Amino acid sequence: MTSLPATALTVATVQADPVPGEVAENAVTAARLARRAADSGARLAVLPELFLSAYHPPALAADPAGTDVAADPDALVVDPRLDPVRAAARDTGTVLVLGAAVRHPDQRRTISALVVDRAGTVRVGYDKQQLWSEERELFTPGRRGATLLVDDWRFGLGICYDGCFPEHGRAAADDGAHGYLCPSGYVVGSAHRRDVYYAARALDNTMYVVFANSVDGTAPWRFNGGAAVYDPEGRCLVRGADTGEDVLVATLDPEQLARTRADHPMLADRLADQGPRRALVTG
Repeated sequence: MTSLPATALTVATVQADPVPGEVAENAVTAARLARRAADSGARLAVLPELFLSAYHPPALAADPAGTDVAADPDALVVDPRLDPVRAAARDTGTVLVLGAAVRHPDQRRTISALVVDRAGTVRVGYDKQQLWSEERELFTPGRRGATLLVDDWRFGLGICYDGCFPEHGRAAADDGAHGYLCPSGYVVGSAHRRDVYYAARALDNTMYVVFANSVDGTAPWRFNGGAAVYDPEGRCLVRGADTGEDVLVATLDPEQLARTRADHPMLADRLADQGPRRALVTG
């Protein structure tokens, strides 16, 4: 297994209500929230799924050109609408993970996690692999997973529905992840699943999970917040309310990660092959 981090890392998870279709306005909001996270000591901040456009399928369908950001062949994004976000990352030294609709050079359109590094460079970090329902009408699934390095911490990247699949989180753990970052968009009425899936991914893989979510909005695209950070046993360290903008901060502790993995060595004990199954027939 990959070695454990040497130092703690303070992270922020965000719940907020972006304006459908208004990328420039939402970038200003993202920058404000990133600065708020940094003021609370965060070195990494995670914002919700599709935050730059808002998770609003009618707006995404009506104006693809206006709601997408374009990536170049090296996965760089140079859209000037993101200048406030670049400045926030540079000024604060905080890495940002930010949801966006991305248009690739081959014209694929993906739900993606942008990574804004401490120099203010914006890259496409990961394209959502597991598309939910009508997302399939607007987007193409991602082709591969991704692991983000922040200081000496390794984070698997997932987006919303990805986190509903145990194998997605396990693939991150298999790549040595100490944590799993999940920008998401859970609507009102899904709080039970919201609160189970990401805690389970943490416990399954003895890793931290940072879950960000949109909040409020207008039905049927009304979201339920609950942004949270889970420890490697799936216990909630911080959680937002079901309504209202918030920035929640927690510190990821390498000693706790080490203790949990020593006490609950599922990753080490996992069988490489579960063997053939046999059918049992009752009379």
